[in-house]
Amino acid sequence: MKKLIFLVLMSFFGTVAISQIHHASLQASGLTCAMCARSVYKNLESLPFIQQIDTDLEGSKFMLTFRKDADVDADLIRKKVEDAGFSVAFLSLTAHFEGVPVRQGKHFLMNGKAYHVLDVGIPVRQGEMVMRVIDKQFLSVKEQKKYAGASDMSCYKTGKAEGDCCKEGNIPAGTRIYHVSI
Repeated sequence: MKKLIFLVLMSFFGTVAISQIHHASLQASGLTCAMCARSVYKNLESLPFIQQIDTDLEGSKFMLTFRKDADVDADLIRKKVEDAGFSVAFLSLTAHFEGVPVRQGKHFLMNGKAYHVLDVGIPVRQGEMVMRVIDKQFLSVKEQKKYAGASDMSCYKTGKAEGDCCKEGNIPAGTRIYHVSI
């Protein structure tokens, strides 16, 4: 029943807003050589929603380009990095926003995923915006300390909609929520 409600909500939001995540910048921590980077590259390459991967070995960065209309899953990206034996130091998603309300403390749906905006550094606008995923699993230890007090909401601690949190966004309980800074 929860899945049915979520699908109905997603179809409603899909008719109201047109949005697409098309690029990402990923930094993996712990890479010490080209073979380490190659291992991460090969794992990321297996994801069906990734069209192209460019690497910056000096910065341990990967620039990902996603297929048009792809269902981008940040947790799968993180899992592929971890499966290679490393961790994510940061993940930024570049998306085109059209008809999506982006406000501090608010939720929005994009490509079937729920996002909770914890910090908006620029005025609300349409067009291209970069969202930095600030959930603990997507940050270096140093950055985790920086964002530790970003929110006292339960969804930020668990990564899922629960309790009184996320009700305003009509996000069903148990839904994965990505917390972002824009």
